[in-house]
Amino acid sequence: MFLRAPSWLLLFYLDVITHVLPGAQAASAPSAALTLVWGPGLEPDIVLPARFFYIQAVDSSGKNLTKSPGEKTFDVKIDSPVERFTRIWIQVLDRKDGSFLVRYRMYATYRDLHVHILLRDKHVAKSPYILKGHVYHEGCDCPQPSGSEWEAHMHCPQSFPQIDSDLSLFTSVDLDRNAKEIPQRFGQRQSLCHYTIVDNKVYVKTFGEHVGFRIFMDALLLSLTRKVKLPDMEFFVNLGDWPLEKRKPSEKNHPIFSWCGSNNTRDIVMPTYDLTESVLETMGRVSLDMMSVQANTGPPWSEKNATAFWRGRDSRQERLDLVKLSRAHPNTIDAAFTNFFFFKHDESLYGPLVKHVSFFDFFKYKYQINIDGTVAAYRLPYLLAGDSVVFKQDSAYYEHFYNELRAWEHYIPIRADLGDLLEKVQWARDHDGEAKKIALAGQQFARNHLMGDNIFCYYYQLFKGYAKLQVSEPVVRKGMELVEQPTDDLFPCSCHRSRTKDEL
Repeated sequence: MFLRAPSWLLLFYLDVITHVLPGAQAASAPSAALTLVWGPGLEPDIVLPARFFYIQAVDSSGKNLTKSPGEKTFDVKIDSPVERFTRIWIQVLDRKDGSFLVRYRMYATYRDLHVHILLRDKHVAKSPYILKGHVYHEGCDCPQPSGSEWEAHMHCPQSFPQIDSDLSLFTSVDLDRNAKEIPQRFGQRQSLCHYTIVDNKVYVKTFGEHVGFRIFMDALLLSLTRKVKLPDMEFFVNLGDWPLEKRKPSEKNHPIFSWCGSNNTRDIVMPTYDLTESVLETMGRVSLDMMSVQANTGPPWSEKNATAFWRGRDSRQERLDLVKLSRAHPNTIDAAFTNFFFFKHDESLYGPLVKHVSFFDFFKYKYQINIDGTVAAYRLPYLLAGDSVVFKQDSAYYEHFYNELRAWEHYIPIRADLGDLLEKVQWARDHDGEAKKIALAGQQFARNHLMGDNIFCYYYQLFKGYAKLQVSEPVVRKGMELVEQPTDDLFPCSCHRSRTKDEL
């Protein structure tokens, strides 16, 4: 006689099979053979402070997973068969969309690295990946002699629109004239660095009182010269927030490198010091970078708070207006100050101050407001890298990548005076699917254009293009000092790159 199990017991077993046994849902579980692995961290000639690559989980039917299969689904190990110990820090970051970002920082140079990617003790895709030859770490002073080879290894874009636009203002660069006139124009009231690079060595002289931000440019130049031989060149860097060159194109413009540009100035724009430092210090002393954001994008879209969110300091009148608007419409906007500096006399009107919020907690909200500070708000790259939609204020200031962003494709535009912010938030609420699509397009833009390899490519191509405009030889001028490369006595590095024909 056949005994039927009670219905509640059948439901219990079904729940166990569905949620507990990992193999029960074969169609939605990752397949070791079909899962995809790619990225610059699997190529030996790409040297970055933190190397990285991607894993896209694919099920047995060949479909990409769109939700996380679990934070510890994949195990990554990196070793060298010719080295007994390897000092490599590895992180597997779950992007919660079925893909993972694996980053690792090497603290010494190794030969023939083996990258093992495992799924339940089975090798994934073509694992182990073997990086043949010497794999140099960030601190190793071993530049690629050929700039074109380095660009090819890095898969650099053919060009960057902002570089083309900025350099088009200069038919030539007279280094002797610049060395005399730029300090006279800007050296007393502004803070500048005068750099010369000769034989891939960096020399500098500073002008002005507040030159602390020189450390960011020094670090970038030293890092880049460890990776590739730069052309000999001589240039000035503005260490302040505001771009400097306000002359009309018909006048004699001076080439000034700045971290921010504007519609009213003619400065040559570089990636911001904030973004540059986050690249150099990834897995180091910074916690906010373009990789860490991708693993901390908050709850799924449907579970995010449908309120426009902002936190920051009082560095612009529109920020005061935003907080005032938030108080009048608290169900639409959540905006508050974490610090008063510029408008301290208004603290009683726009306070009280609120506690600082972890940047990763911003992504508990669907809508992020990006509003200028003293100049462009340097948080935009990180806001785009999350999966919330960005409301970007119309602005005269811009960063190096702004002209590649498209309104209504990568972000929702709002007027400079914030007059249409309430209307735009309501539009996003009424068109949730379209808002989510914009958020994902912005995220994809950040992933494709603002990672560390792209930032190094930008700097190199900027310097290469600028160097071609020079009509005189770069000179190590009076008062310049050598910027020394850091040394590591514990893990010294030997360079094994072959020289180019031009150097033999």
